[in-house]
Amino acid sequence: MSFLTKLQSKDAVIGVVGLGYVGLPLILAFAAKGFRCVGFDIDASKVAAINAGTSYIAHIDAAHIQAGVDAKLIAATADFTRITEVDAVILCVPTPLDVHMEPDLSYVTDTLDAVVPHLRPGTALSLESTTYPGTTEEEVVTRVVARGLVPGESVFVVYSPEREDPGNPHFAATNIPKVVGGHTAACLAAGTALYQAAFDTIVPVSSCKVAELTKLLENIYRSVNIGLVNELKTVADAMDIDIWEVIRAAATKPFGFTPFYPGPGLGGHCIPIDPFYLTWKAREFGVNTRFIELAGQVNRAMPEYVVHRTAMALNDRSKAVKGSRILLLGLAYKADVDDMRESPTFTLLDRFAALGADVAYHDPHIPEIGPTREHANWQGMKSLPWTEEIIGNQDAVVIATNHKVYDLTQLAAWADLVVDTRNAMAAIQGTAAVVKA
Repeated sequence: MSFLTKLQSKDAVIGVVGLGYVGLPLILAFAAKGFRCVGFDIDASKVAAINAGTSYIAHIDAAHIQAGVDAKLIAATADFTRITEVDAVILCVPTPLDVHMEPDLSYVTDTLDAVVPHLRPGTALSLESTTYPGTTEEEVVTRVVARGLVPGESVFVVYSPEREDPGNPHFAATNIPKVVGGHTAACLAAGTALYQAAFDTIVPVSSCKVAELTKLLENIYRSVNIGLVNELKTVADAMDIDIWEVIRAAATKPFGFTPFYPGPGLGGHCIPIDPFYLTWKAREFGVNTRFIELAGQVNRAMPEYVVHRTAMALNDRSKAVKGSRILLLGLAYKADVDDMRESPTFTLLDRFAALGADVAYHDPHIPEIGPTREHANWQGMKSLPWTEEIIGNQDAVVIATNHKVYDLTQLAAWADLVVDTRNAMAAIQGTAAVVKA
């Protein structure tokens, strides 16, 4: 039975490698359409949680996982020899930067080395991890060819970038248009059929490279515009102008303007990282991406700007950063989720601690800091309780992420000094001194 026939009859088994913020919703999407799914992950705790029908991601309802497990449509394993059971393998693994700000494809290559030896002829292999143009050809195709498989005939190689937005109530996995590129025309046909089985809208493109660069363009667009407004914020502050009021006024223009908002720095797995994948690859072709790199420099400088504004506010109260109690509100990189990947709050923790502050955080979505790739020194730190005594005992409270659960009226009444990076306190009355940063 061919791959396309199996999809049409729903006899195809879908394998998803990497059960995080991208992979878990993907499994749920295919299972909801009646496909049997096998999830693969080297993290034994995730495997155990899925098989027990529980969720380790706050915005994903455990009931959906449990329903899939009960219907025998969802199972998870750390045994990669079970790749032989599946008809499609979708890779959703991290693509971070190394210490030199260059692409670290080790998660992709290590995963491919674990998967490819067990691929059966007729299987579709799709990469969803964000990466530079050419990765699918250079890393995926070369490995399947070395295995003796022929792309477009005995294996269908696809690139389809993830477009997850954790916690977004309007867009879940299946109603976000899915860009798909194939290594050959037959690969594209297989990839289109695969994703049509679960997604509402498919956007086929002419090659894997086009799909790879599409994802980078999306995130570079955001990075550059956020960098622009972050730089304008520092200018506006120097001129004693409220940048938030400026943005609100500019956003009334019905054409030619899209509002972006400043903050304490970029977070999440995509925007702080993805632009540098393109700048690295562009150098191979003798091209300098100065505009992209400048935006990255501006955005990466924002935590230092927040530290400076906090230090100046403490100085106005005859206090030094050293020895001051500083509480950071929000460890997650965006509001109302438990995703702390690349959160600028970690950089703020590092910077304030280096200056001798007694630093802590509060985030109801992240009660304790777990393992991270770059901030292992903070592992095990617990979120402080939200009480009048604790808030009132701080020399400064820095709003890094504005979760909806925060009672900002209480904060305004309890705190002495609030450093607001999100314009959260704009309409809140209270006795706390508020400094925008």
